[in-house]
Amino acid sequence: MTPRVREILSWYGSDNPGTLTNLARLLNTGRLAGTGKLVILPVDQGFEHGPARSFGPNPPAYDPRYHFELAIEAGCNAYAAPLGFLEAGAREFAGDIPLILKANDHDVLLNEKDPDQALTGSVADALRLGCVGIGFTIYPGSLNRIDMYEQIRAYAAEAKRNGLVVIIWSYPRGSGLSKEGETAIDVTGYAAHIAAQLGAHLIKVKLPIAHIEQDEARKVYESQHIPIATLPERVRHVVQCAFDGRRIVIFSGGPQETDEALLAEIRAIKEGGGFGSIIGRNSFQRPKPDALRLLGQVVEIYASR
Repeated sequence: MTPRVREILSWYGSDNPGTLTNLARLLNTGRLAGTGKLVILPVDQGFEHGPARSFGPNPPAYDPRYHFELAIEAGCNAYAAPLGFLEAGAREFAGDIPLILKANDHDVLLNEKDPDQALTGSVADALRLGCVGIGFTIYPGSLNRIDMYEQIRAYAAEAKRNGLVVIIWSYPRGSGLSKEGETAIDVTGYAAHIAAQLGAHLIKVKLPIAHIEQDEARKVYESQHIPIATLPERVRHVVQCAFDGRRIVIFSGGPQETDEALLAEIRAIKEGGGFGSIIGRNSFQRPKPDALRLLGQVVEIYASR
């Protein structure tokens, strides 16, 4: 085990050996093994956005097995998906790559100002499928956020008792926020901090913009001259908000964009001290050769010194 991985594990002193072993497995798998950086393939978009929108641009991606193969061939640290997708390939690919069960999901069949998530998987499902951890989405800013906070605390406690890692997708949205506010720097930092306080080992957030949503927060950012002008500065601040960098913060890839735009974001994440990326649509919506080439470039950036 590398010194960097040992250092990261030392941040989670309250966890049992089972959880630390699974966290070490995440950090010691794939092309970034031992570096303390992660690239994870998430494929919950079929549930979250609909199958045609998600897989129509690259029809082989309708097959759940395609995503196991993509994550393995790309040298990702892990593959995350809802229950059905994991069940469709967990036996065939058993032991080939760490799996993360997305334990709650949301659809877009109803336009909601204050979204919620359905509980679609359990800790028992994660254990049965050989997963290293569970993933769970919360929506800070939604009127339903309190229920989600309480749900993940119960799920996290059960997961940790059973030696699993807890990954929280912390995505601000809801009637309490403007559209810009969903990725505002103050709100994104707050969302990362909430996830850390709820017991997450890994925290997934969106890349923040320079907009400040809350008036009271703006006073502090301005009076204390907190640097947020550039994307690397904003990444550094979000990582700081997660226990001064003592929790693993990774950033989502978002909608499909050009290779150049995505790689520029990856360089900013690395420069800002982010721990890596969780890249879905920018991976599986490309033909596999293109996806493998792009993911290879992402890995090279994170592995570089």
